[in-house]
Amino acid sequence: MEIEDAQQLWSPEPGWLNTASYGLPPQPAWDALQAALADWRVGAVSWEGWGEATTAARAAFARLTGVTPADVAVGAQVSQLIAPVAAAVADGARVVVPDIEFTSNVFPWIAQGDRLRVTPVPTGRLAETVADGCDVVAFSLVQSATGEVADYAGIVGAARAAGAMVVVDATQACGWLPFDAGLADVVVVGGYKWLMGPRGTAYAYLSPRVRDGIRPIAAGWYAAEDVHGSYYGGPMRLAPDARRFDISPAWFSWVGSAAALDVIERIGVPAIHDHDVALANRFLEGLGRPPADSAIVTVDVPDAQAKLAAAGVRAAVRAGRVRASFHVYSTEVDVDLALKALTV
Repeated sequence: MEIEDAQQLWSPEPGWLNTASYGLPPQPAWDALQAALADWRVGAVSWEGWGEATTAARAAFARLTGVTPADVAVGAQVSQLIAPVAAAVADGARVVVPDIEFTSNVFPWIAQGDRLRVTPVPTGRLAETVADGCDVVAFSLVQSATGEVADYAGIVGAARAAGAMVVVDATQACGWLPFDAGLADVVVVGGYKWLMGPRGTAYAYLSPRVRDGIRPIAAGWYAAEDVHGSYYGGPMRLAPDARRFDISPAWFSWVGSAAALDVIERIGVPAIHDHDVALANRFLEGLGRPPADSAIVTVDVPDAQAKLAAAGVRAAVRAGRVRASFHVYSTEVDVDLALKALTV
């Protein structure tokens, strides 16, 4: 599907430059969600059909990130999926994180601070710090505050040489930035931003290299090998793969997510990447800034927040700078509206 054709599936108000906060649903996702809600209201169907959307979304996420569905767990939030990973790391381990890392990939490690050593470093020094020695490196593939794209291959290479586990938060990358999740040990993604699903969906690639050493502390009926045969009683009989880390899904959120991921697959992440980055660079060029290879950019312009708000442009402020983020439904009209507001 071409970008121009795909954009007909959205009808955003002009000036939405804030996908890094939340993505807008394509029409098929919205329609699927409304249909499920309508059925729920009157009890028209049983719940199993809604549950099938979770299976479809898991498979689509696996295809987008180059891994197998058997290695993907589903949850509700990034921190919830990282927490058992952090709890499984050996006492005394050194965990290296960026000093501006979003807290969903920091607090789970600090919560183990009585037994883990958490070391924050500048993002540009991650690879060299890891090379000097650590047990875990946990970082965002794309930083939420700045849009900086990590040196994924370089950090992974340093980690492999040091024997360190690699834990990646790809929430601000997955959906616009092509990458291979299988390079890391753990990749966690919140599904409501660039994947444009409802809030309350998250995915975790859990490599077989580390999975058997993690305790499924939130295990319930949905983590069982036979989901529908495990409603009651013991003994514990969990799935043999990453599904044993699943939590019971919020049905309607997954109904919307499955349909949104189908649209992303039909467009293709490489095409979305080129579209998003081109708009981001148009924005930067209009402000006299150098280009960046990211769909998230930040600029320091006096009174920017007030100027954008007056023009009806919705962006965010992070670390004292305006953060603009561009996705498949963003257009040159949106960019030019923001530039007009910021350059008057």
